[in-house]
Amino acid sequence: MRPQDHRRFRAGFGVAAAVLLIASAPAAHAQRTPAGLPSVAELAESLTDAVVNISTTQIAKGPEGVPLPKVPKGSPFEDLFEDFFSKRGGGAQSERKVSSLGSGFVVDGAEGLIVTNNHVIDGADEIYVNFHDGSKLKVDKVLGTDTKTDLALLKVTPKTKLAAVPFGSSEGLKVGDWVMAIGNPFGLGGSVTVGIISAKQRDINAGPYDEFLQTDAAINKGNSGGPLFNMSGEVIGVNTAIISPTGGSIGIGFAIPSDTVTSIISQLKEFGQARRGWLGVQIQTINEDVAERLQVEANVGALVSSVTVDSPAAKGGLERGDIIMKFDGKAVTAMRGLPRLVAQTPVGKTIDVEVKRKGENKTLQVAIGRLEEEDVKPEEKPAVAMPKEGEPSLPKPPGSKRNDDGSLATNSILGLKLAPVTEDVREQFGLRPDAKGLVVTDIDPKSPAADKNIRAGDVIVEAQEMQILKTDDLEARLEEIKKSGGNTVLLLVEDAKGEVRTISVQFSP
Repeated sequence: MRPQDHRRFRAGFGVAAAVLLIASAPAAHAQRTPAGLPSVAELAESLTDAVVNISTTQIAKGPEGVPLPKVPKGSPFEDLFEDFFSKRGGGAQSERKVSSLGSGFVVDGAEGLIVTNNHVIDGADEIYVNFHDGSKLKVDKVLGTDTKTDLALLKVTPKTKLAAVPFGSSEGLKVGDWVMAIGNPFGLGGSVTVGIISAKQRDINAGPYDEFLQTDAAINKGNSGGPLFNMSGEVIGVNTAIISPTGGSIGIGFAIPSDTVTSIISQLKEFGQARRGWLGVQIQTINEDVAERLQVEANVGALVSSVTVDSPAAKGGLERGDIIMKFDGKAVTAMRGLPRLVAQTPVGKTIDVEVKRKGENKTLQVAIGRLEEEDVKPEEKPAVAMPKEGEPSLPKPPGSKRNDDGSLATNSILGLKLAPVTEDVREQFGLRPDAKGLVVTDIDPKSPAADKNIRAGDVIVEAQEMQILKTDDLEARLEEIKKSGGNTVLLLVEDAKGEVRTISVQFSP
């Protein structure tokens, strides 16, 4: 043993001894309850058989062996190296098995239905389910997967009825409630950890419907897809992700709420895919500036910035500028909660949507449509390059006012350089064919508008609910606001992709 190792050993031994001495010394001031913390052994034992380990294998293709050294082309050693290393497999494409481990749980013992995470089985060629008693079954079929919530439903053929666990409701959970996680961390096999619900409705940017439960129960690699139980033995979440700089648990784990899981799993079982509801609106958060101008509470409800033509929302009477306060009887406490509520609504169901419109409360009835999951990429239009120094200036197409150098003729308002949207402007900035308004060509970095995330190429569509087609329209609207004693204006701004948002900009009266 090296001297330094010896010193480390002695130091470590000293600390350990101190801990043991403290533990064995009489506790003069410590208070101990007669029974200590209640045991969860009986609950864990009743649930363990229904929790499974998921093992997968995938055939990966890639180079195997020693890589071929790089030698100059035509070198006398080129043929020698190629012959030598090709015999050892260098640079050759070969197949090899890649294995991974995760967790899952049985929800139907008679049919052999098992829930896990999509990322646990994604890309797998073979999937096996390992049970607590040592038995093993190959997955017959993946009944369905959903990448947006990271859920998968598997089917095995059991020889006898499997132990299963029921779902509970995650809606009634409170921060501080005790929970238990059972899973397969680091491939060790069934492991039980206990903690509490640390937070609810966490958005970790994992998908469009984030509303995770956060827990401090230890969750590690391999726990993915495993159940999070309440103290009644009901599944109230599916463990999915952790935040960790080391790869191990630091007490910040996330689970998909059971109310989301049951909705998706029932659809995967029936249809093989998730069928989400569709409303057909673009929405935004009501920040403090917008709330003050609209005289509503900030960060409550969802502000409708645009309504899709012929969508369920349009047919139900929703309008741009409406604030959605309740959806199917459920309060919209934050903007990001509405997409989840809509997605979980059965397709075809007619529901009540409560909105605040110009200070008045209205209730509209909307028949929910089906969201098409395919990602449709907007048509990309090449921007017209501006002339470089010394090159001829751009021509002056009809309908556009340009300076002698070919640049757009603009007016500066609110610290923004603005020009009417014309055909050549649409082409230059890649705007939608039906875009109308004033395009932003430049922004004064010291202006109030610069703080509102306005970019060149954005289009001002409305000012204080009035359509804007030319700079005179905007100046007239600002003058009206000044005469009424105001110094802020609500602008409806559309970007090149057609996404619309409402912003509040302050100006000098």
